[in-house]
Amino acid sequence: MTVRVSAPRGLSTRQAALALVEHGPNTIPAPRPPSPWLRVLAQLRDPMILLLIAAAVLTASLHDLTDLTVILVVVVLNTTVGVVQEIRAEHALAALNRLAAPHATVRRGDRTTVIRSADVVPGDVVLLQAGDVVPADLQLFDAVRLQADESALTGESVPVEKEPTGELYAGTVVTRGRGAGVVTRTGTLSALGKIAVLLSNQRPRATPLQRRLAGLSRVLSIVAVALSAVVAVAGLIRGLPLPSMVVTAVSLTVAAVPESLPAVVTLALAIGAHRMAQRAAVVRKLPAVETLGAVTVVATDKTGTLTEGIMQAERLWTESGTAIASGSGYDPAGALEPSSAAVFRLLRDVALCNDAALRPPTADDPVWRPIGDPTEAALLTLAHRGGVDPGELGPACPRVYELPFDSTRKRMTTFHEQPGRDDVLVIGKGAPEVLLTPEVTPYGDIVRAKAVAAELSAAGFRVLAVADKVVSPRAPRTEDELHLAGLVAITDPVRHNAADVVTSFGRAGVDLLLITGDAPGTALAVAERIGLRDGGVITGADIDHGTDPTTGHVFARIRPEQKLDIVGAWQEHGHVVAMTGDGVNDAPALRRADIGVAMGRGGTEVARQAADLVLTDDDLGTVEAAIEEGRRIYTNIRTFLRYALSGGLAEILVMLIGPLLGFAVPLLPGQILWINMLTHGLPGVAIGAEPADPEAMRRPPRSPQEQILGAGLWQRIAATGTLIGAVTLVAASWAHHTGAPWQTMTYLVLGLSQLGVALALRRPTTPGTHRLRFLDAAVGGAVALHILPIFVAPVRSLLGLQLLTAPQVLVALALAVLPAAAIVVRRHRGARAASTRALVSSK
Repeated sequence: MTVRVSAPRGLSTRQAALALVEHGPNTIPAPRPPSPWLRVLAQLRDPMILLLIAAAVLTASLHDLTDLTVILVVVVLNTTVGVVQEIRAEHALAALNRLAAPHATVRRGDRTTVIRSADVVPGDVVLLQAGDVVPADLQLFDAVRLQADESALTGESVPVEKEPTGELYAGTVVTRGRGAGVVTRTGTLSALGKIAVLLSNQRPRATPLQRRLAGLSRVLSIVAVALSAVVAVAGLIRGLPLPSMVVTAVSLTVAAVPESLPAVVTLALAIGAHRMAQRAAVVRKLPAVETLGAVTVVATDKTGTLTEGIMQAERLWTESGTAIASGSGYDPAGALEPSSAAVFRLLRDVALCNDAALRPPTADDPVWRPIGDPTEAALLTLAHRGGVDPGELGPACPRVYELPFDSTRKRMTTFHEQPGRDDVLVIGKGAPEVLLTPEVTPYGDIVRAKAVAAELSAAGFRVLAVADKVVSPRAPRTEDELHLAGLVAITDPVRHNAADVVTSFGRAGVDLLLITGDAPGTALAVAERIGLRDGGVITGADIDHGTDPTTGHVFARIRPEQKLDIVGAWQEHGHVVAMTGDGVNDAPALRRADIGVAMGRGGTEVARQAADLVLTDDDLGTVEAAIEEGRRIYTNIRTFLRYALSGGLAEILVMLIGPLLGFAVPLLPGQILWINMLTHGLPGVAIGAEPADPEAMRRPPRSPQEQILGAGLWQRIAATGTLIGAVTLVAASWAHHTGAPWQTMTYLVLGLSQLGVALALRRPTTPGTHRLRFLDAAVGGAVALHILPIFVAPVRSLLGLQLLTAPQVLVALALAVLPAAAIVVRRHRGARAASTRALVSSK
């Protein structure tokens, strides 16, 4: 039985503002960011930096001011860049957290409005329905079959029934029914807030990719230390002093390991997530950024993703005929013709058996918006257009009992008093196959109604059946013995870009699954419009009877729990699945999927909180953009690894093989560190910010099992590093035989070769676009700073370089460009071969 206490009107806008000042925002205070000094100390604890500091102490004890100065400059610049990158990443993630902030529906004065949960204050009246996350601790005054999942607080997995005089706690989830309550505690004083304060100082965990790369860095460090030790021992055997060789070995270890890799990855992920947010995809969990690039299947609902999400009730069918509605969106203005007593009865029923509301235009939003379920809001709009005012009808026929809609029953039933009468009006609405049965609706021409419903479904309409009856107040509250009132045909126009998105997914090697709770005819009609020609449809009943979900791409009459079966089946076949959802019952499937995608506009709060990605525009095309961004980030990280590791390999080869060719110390420690600082600094960060390859979404996704150095990357690193080392040693040999400063030539060619490789790895531009990119500027600045010491006496002396003549510089440039040229030639050959294969396959 439904019990209510007196319903408060809620706070006024002024009272709410004063309460917000008094109590503060309904949030958990974020941990204070570390001070600049703590950030600097964190950077200085990096093992590579500690090695440099040890080397600085050693050179200082030997009064080697030249190497000491260079080492300290490198330490200061690396630390500065690391702190700046850390702050940029934190700012990007903070902006994402603001975008992903939850919302609540409150009654202020006599108006229902949606606000940020952070703005909820004690005394607010909060309205709740299935799928909402409770924003604060509440004292209930209204509860209709209300059930809440309190596992976040108690660990109890069974939902708890709530009475109108009970309490709801912040962070719990409404799983069934609806209710309303007055806020009693917010922020850190709420039940969840007290727990969250205890956890607020926990540091976020690294993403899987960050952990894999950290492991790779440890392996590389061990290898680099071992090879640098070989260089040091070889120098000692040749009679070179121990302190000098120790500093050389330390410098080579630091140069060979891409110590900026963690910063580049963190910044790439954070900035990538920020870029997604600018394209209407808010990342809630950072690992989603890296996973997106490997998605092979996108399972999507129909409503609001492939369609506009603007429900319009266009047709009414009663046993006396069909009526057509006109109007735009949710605006009540419009018409419904022809009118009749049967039409009025049907409009009365859909207006009363309804929990939605319409929000009129405001100065900030000049269009009518639905509050609550968009389908029910469309029914309210239809009632207005037919001359029935729900605002007057509701108080005249108050609801005394209800059986809310749920995905199992597929219907909703309400019981209403009638003005001036002792009997009760019972109204049921729901799926035609549920209501149009002799057991539920024995009165009316249900055979004809079924045929009309099938025709409308095949035309792409969502169809609701409506039936009613009048009973005595003492009669049992049942949902059967109804009289047919009619059918309502609701349309949701397919998005203008839906067919293009389907085509794009096909080109990118991503399978699209259309999953809907609508009838098979509706699902097939939409699939045909968007070009998803699968040839058949799998229903929920088929899945219950053992049909393999991987045998089809169009699914109809699917219950939310069956989405788990669909996702799991595709995952068992080795696919990476992204799943869209908007309802409270979609949360398990969103969590099960590799990427859970929630609707930001029309979805429930619990779906948004369960998801990895939230679409603020509810457009499937945004998922395509997010996948492209994920591929861009992963590709850029691999490109950085190729660039940085090939440079490190080249430096080790030069230092190992150089002495065998008669060059006792090919490079001094200061020279090694200078090259490392310029090549691994801004150019490395710039590679992480490179735009997407124009062909990125024309290639299949990477295999989920692919290693970070897999797919031929380590072979390319070895080839590029060997080539850089070879041309550097050729330059040194030429200089040695011609009497030129061979060590300066080694320094110049080794640095320029690596920077040339950075430009060669630059992402191809879209035809017709030629603009300067961050990478161009970063490499240009690094080239200038690399050449500058040769011609500026104080720095030349500091690094132990010698002046070069113009012909010698030209020889260095000619040799340094060879590794980059080899990469460009190989890329063009690969592109030409791919074009040939595509041409042959098209024929």
